[in-house]
Amino acid sequence: MFAMSVLLMLVVGVWLAIAMIGLVFKLTFTLIGGLFSVIGALLGVVFGGIALLVMAPIVALALLPLCLPVILFVAVVWAILRIARGPAHPAPVNAR
Repeated sequence: MFAMSVLLMLVVGVWLAIAMIGLVFKLTFTLIGGLFSVIGALLGVVFGGIALLVMAPIVALALLPLCLPVILFVAVVWAILRIARGPAHPAPVNAR
């Protein structure tokens, strides 16, 4: 009976040692994977920002024919409202 309990403790000890080795590998690869994920996210933000800076003016120029009537309408309304308000009056100066 004593020999059997020693054998059981040996098997359980080996099992726990292997489980700890697996835990260390899991932790190591999790940290390394997280580091690669952060580096990949930063590179994505940088290259995505560069692509946005390159493509935004091209897209704006491509959409100009679509937006031009709206821009002209807003300009006409702004000009009418500006003329209707008259010239701007200077702010009164406080007497000292």
